[in-house]
Amino acid sequence: MAKKSRTKARDHAPAETDGAVGPRQPCPCGSGKRYKACHGASGGADVYVARPFEGLPGECDIIALRELVPAATAPLTIQGHEDRTVRLCTLLPGAVPAMSRDSGEVWLGLQVQHQFGDPSRDLAAVLEAALAAEPGIVGLTTPPGPGHRLQDLVTDETLEVTVHDGFDYWVSDLEDSDELAGALEQANDAATPTSRLSSVEAAYWTDVGTKEHLRWVMPEPEDALLDALARLHVSGDDVIVPDARLVGMFRAHGLLAPVWDLAVGTGAEVLEEPAATFKKALDAALADTSPLTAEQRAARSGLANRQVTIR
Repeated sequence: MAKKSRTKARDHAPAETDGAVGPRQPCPCGSGKRYKACHGASGGADVYVARPFEGLPGECDIIALRELVPAATAPLTIQGHEDRTVRLCTLLPGAVPAMSRDSGEVWLGLQVQHQFGDPSRDLAAVLEAALAAEPGIVGLTTPPGPGHRLQDLVTDETLEVTVHDGFDYWVSDLEDSDELAGALEQANDAATPTSRLSSVEAAYWTDVGTKEHLRWVMPEPEDALLDALARLHVSGDDVIVPDARLVGMFRAHGLLAPVWDLAVGTGAEVLEEPAATFKKALDAALADTSPLTAEQRAARSGLANRQVTIR
């Protein structure tokens, strides 16, 4: 279940607590601090949003690109700027938030160092600044304050993701890339081979050398998904391909991403049909509202205990 170590936005709690969190209780943002020392503090960090990308096209893919996928891009159409080319990117050189290119394109980075409570609002603030900026790097060093969220700006109905072998797209429109050569080489060395499955949404195969994984961001509510996965585990239907094992899941931005360990040499292509078959079984399990059996409850508990929250 390994992922690159990066400073990330925390798993988000509801934007309004309505007094449900006491000052000495853990902050719902997942920081590990007491509420009074974190989001309950006067002048503290911005309030977090439980599911910041909800309503965006490709919400699950956006989470995957932000948290799990090394190198990928997707075009965005922006209201009022339909004539501009905007490219959503997993990572930009130096993890900068955005770049206004000499070509007039705007590149928006998902994997960044800052976090101010609502990644969607942060992205929108950076994007609007980049669209108005001269060519160069556009940063975000202070909280953006009230304003648009990405949902307010994006007009696309779908997200067309392209996974890259590395970060050569950084220099695809440059005649002289010497300035970025060092950063490009370092980033390419750290990138793990990754492919997006075409038969299902937001499922990514990756090869980390000693293991292969399938990491699949799913849109269903956590409780319902855990129940369904527990049913499939007990019936043996969670083994997508021979020797695959559901080992746990990531929790990020309000959604779960189950993770399967795969035998080395499995590859992405062989997963396509089994993943589609699994999705049908999962949908059926999600529709089953009967009480869990004792064995299924035990399986559910085991799955719940094997979660890693990405912050």
